[in-house]
Amino acid sequence: MGQPVREYLLTLCVTAAVTYLLTGPVRKFAIAAGAMPEIRARDVHREPTPRLGGIAMFGGLCAGLLVASHLTNLKSVFENSNEPRALLSGAALIWILGVLDDKWGVDALVKLGGQMIAAGVMVLQGLTILWIPIPGVGTVSLTPMQGTLLTVALVVITINAVNFVDGLDGLASGMVCIAAAAFFMYAYRMWFGYGIEAAAPATLFSVVLMGMCLGFLPHNMHPARIFMGDSGSMLIGLVMAAGAVSVTGQVDPDLLNLKAGGLREATHAMVPVYIPLLLPLTVIAVPVADLILAIVRRTWQGQSPFAADRGHLHHRLLEIGHSHSRAVLIMYFWSALIAFGAVAYSANNASMWIVLGIVLLSAVGLVLLLLPRFTPRAPRWAEWMVPPRYRRVVRTAVAPAAVADGEGDAPEEAREPIPAGIHGATAIGDRSRFVDRRRAGSHH
Repeated sequence: MGQPVREYLLTLCVTAAVTYLLTGPVRKFAIAAGAMPEIRARDVHREPTPRLGGIAMFGGLCAGLLVASHLTNLKSVFENSNEPRALLSGAALIWILGVLDDKWGVDALVKLGGQMIAAGVMVLQGLTILWIPIPGVGTVSLTPMQGTLLTVALVVITINAVNFVDGLDGLASGMVCIAAAAFFMYAYRMWFGYGIEAAAPATLFSVVLMGMCLGFLPHNMHPARIFMGDSGSMLIGLVMAAGAVSVTGQVDPDLLNLKAGGLREATHAMVPVYIPLLLPLTVIAVPVADLILAIVRRTWQGQSPFAADRGHLHHRLLEIGHSHSRAVLIMYFWSALIAFGAVAYSANNASMWIVLGIVLLSAVGLVLLLLPRFTPRAPRWAEWMVPPRYRRVVRTAVAPAAVADGEGDAPEEAREPIPAGIHGATAIGDRSRFVDRRRAGSHH
């Protein structure tokens, strides 16, 4: 089992590295190409920011799949299944559509049609839902038409859920990375825990998806230097949907019965994929909830369901007083709680400790939601690891400009507090520039 873990880790690192290294040149290309739309009323950022980050993410996807196809254990996924090629075909189509939208803009209905075509291409190559396990009924086999419709619906819903939540710096990439990590744990357990080889493609897809998000995230954290745009958000939504379709519709529940040791154990193991496709929805529960609320809200107001507004969950967090970074972290927290809670419950749903832990963390999350102005302070021993705004103020600094002018005491405006842990010329230089700006402002 150690060898597959190393291969997954290598695939993850290669995907993340390629995405990270490509993002800088892609940013310059986006600026040169004019893919920097004007600030819109619903936008949170203050300056025009280049898009087309999905170009780098698609490069990372191709690199990750290429490396995996040459590894000892992972190459069997490409030999025994057509799903990686199906994923790459659908991803290429949705990526091209997203690039066109980022540069010139594409009508919402045209994008919806493109999403359905990309999903249909994957279905034609075998990436489709074959059956659904329903408690109390058993395994329900789907006709080709039913499987196609359900697969296309799941892909389109997932793509738009991720696209809708892409409204704050680092939000979509971080939330999808969390969901992919939880999905990897589940699929890896299905493959190596129960020996079900049909879960292998989903395991690979989730690792590559994590690498794409991790490689792009450093460039996209607040303040973002580049946005992924629709070329990125629709791409990672499609990759996540492909993994969900693979592990949910391809894994035979009857085979799981034999591997798990009986129907009761199999039922426990398949808890997250019940009624129907619950696991894919739990790992993106927050984006899907935001999507549903947006459609209801816009329809109630007589608007198109695809009309953009400032009513998303992340916008509401900002309105009640949370900072940009805090709003993103809160969304991360709830995504991780729901996704990893579902995976933990599927592994051992008889443990009350898991349920109590989820309840306790939910209470902590509610407290964070209701205290938007609470600013945590790090302990002194950990101050060097956190941003300055989370450090305790313990001393003041005298501006060098005041000393150079021959003044005996520094003026009151120069006695600005410096957070603990900041020493040396950098802090003093920053403080003196701050005082110079204050003095310059006093002359106007």
